[in-house]
Amino acid sequence: MEGFLPITKADMEERGWEALDFIFISGDAYVDHPGFAPAIICRLLEAHGYRVGIIPQPNWKQDRDFMRLGKPRLAFLVSAGNMDSMLSKFTVARKERQEDFYSPGGRLGLRPERATIVYANRLRKLYPDVPLIIGGVEASLRRFAHYDYWTDAVRRSILVDSLADLLIYGMGERAMLSIAADLHSGVAIQDIQDVPGTCYRVPSKDYAWDYKELPSFSSIQGSKEAFSEAFRMEYLEQDPIRGARLLQQNDEWCVVQNPPAQPLTEGEMDEIYDLPYKRIYHPIYESMGGVPAIREVRFSLVSQRGCFGGCNFCAIISHEGRIIQRRSHGSILREAELLTKLPDFKGYIHDVGGPTANFRRTSCDMQLKHGACRGKPCLSPTPCKNLIADHRDYIELLHKLRALPRVKKVFIRSGIRFDYLLLAKDSFLEELCAHHVSGQLKIAPEHISERVTRLMGKSGRGAYFSFVRRFERINKRLGKKQYLVPYFMSSHPGSTLEDAIELALFLKKMGYRPQQVQDFIPTPGTLSTCMYYTGKHPLTGELVYVARTSKEKMLQRSLLQFWKPENHVHVREALRQAGREDLIGYGENTLVPPEKSLHKQRRHGLHKERKKK
Repeated sequence: MEGFLPITKADMEERGWEALDFIFISGDAYVDHPGFAPAIICRLLEAHGYRVGIIPQPNWKQDRDFMRLGKPRLAFLVSAGNMDSMLSKFTVARKERQEDFYSPGGRLGLRPERATIVYANRLRKLYPDVPLIIGGVEASLRRFAHYDYWTDAVRRSILVDSLADLLIYGMGERAMLSIAADLHSGVAIQDIQDVPGTCYRVPSKDYAWDYKELPSFSSIQGSKEAFSEAFRMEYLEQDPIRGARLLQQNDEWCVVQNPPAQPLTEGEMDEIYDLPYKRIYHPIYESMGGVPAIREVRFSLVSQRGCFGGCNFCAIISHEGRIIQRRSHGSILREAELLTKLPDFKGYIHDVGGPTANFRRTSCDMQLKHGACRGKPCLSPTPCKNLIADHRDYIELLHKLRALPRVKKVFIRSGIRFDYLLLAKDSFLEELCAHHVSGQLKIAPEHISERVTRLMGKSGRGAYFSFVRRFERINKRLGKKQYLVPYFMSSHPGSTLEDAIELALFLKKMGYRPQQVQDFIPTPGTLSTCMYYTGKHPLTGELVYVARTSKEKMLQRSLLQFWKPENHVHVREALRQAGREDLIGYGENTLVPPEKSLHKQRRHGLHKERKKK
């Protein structure tokens, strides 16, 4: 297909190619858009002179799909896709999801469980002599021995299970180009051991140098203390400027992790997003209903990467890092102009942001020289004294985007960190309310209990209340009816039934009725997952309560949607367990009515009393 990267031999023949340098095996459907990691890596390699093809969602039960583009000259690249394959298939209750947004028509079953391992094992069998490199979110967050929620067990490094030669963690562009150059110049894959942002395996630690050793896979399998220590060491070295080389014995192999890749420069970011993407899914999916994931990003702009917000349940720190990397205004405006020329553009840019929309600069001026502070969050539980809260560059960018011909409105839909916003002395909140909200602004306080928000790495209720008051005051002055849509999470480590009740009472007082509640999912690579598995905060040693049973998780989730009739029986059970029967009834300060039978008995008794009188 014209303009798309080859996915068949016929596509290669149209380009006059007999063989490819790299073949990318992806668990996602092929969407040629910078919001999809396979497209970025493949387009970047293409721009640097390599011949690249993609095999999207191969049938893993047969050899044929893996062989359809032939044998690559340099390497196979493997990724499960934009999401961990287990998370894309299963809910927190370990039930199959109803839709896979990264598959054509949203169909389920087009990728295997643990896709990285399955694809890599098949390739290793078919092409034992071809270098095999894994990457993406699934590989990146499972690079060391890790807790796997789906089996409720500790698994060894995915690098060992996949039999791959190298693992690229993080976003991977700089590492990929370095490896490609080495392979092209004839360096054997086994000798590529010095690239930042990569992991490799060796027979023993005698083959490594200048490293810190983590507790081994066998030791953390049998000891939660050892697991916590391994996580602590890994977590504290996730900085490209001061991070150390790490090593962990995983059965017969030693996994060695080089320090993270250096942050991309503005010029490198611009190069990546200026590549000639087609900005849509491959035409083969048109008859299947397209690929649902494109809807959210089709008319959105990535302005930066990285996040110093420090949410403990989020894997961005482990994948993109804490140091902000941003694009230039010129690059973003060029992309915006491309969007306005697409045939289905209606005048609306849906988002301008990144993991956190209003982080357009490093949290302080020392980060690029010294790295992010070791074990010290920038915002939680209180802001660092060196934090610089400044939206002026972002405001200027939004002004320029609003002024583009054919642009009617520029929305901001990626996360807003409201505690950071409150610290700034600029006019960003007024700009936001006046020009960039579509009637509702989504924010994520996540909880209201001070204990829980501290363990989440979020600011407490005080910052949230301050933001609500300022948002309402500004909208009143502007004469706009705009509303906040807060997101909340149930069952995060540290959250008890009492905490969930506190949140339910807050929701009732504020008049919030969240239609969706996120139950905490312990995904690999996060500090919150370590707390969930060990019952302890790995950095402080604090013991942490964990709601482990599906029953308690259901009770906490039901409390956050206490007004739904189908939840009443569960809410009453939770309230009785917590000794809060005072919240069952019909008063203003109650959460749910009593059981119908009890209600009838009470009414009947009252009727009899009146008759006697």
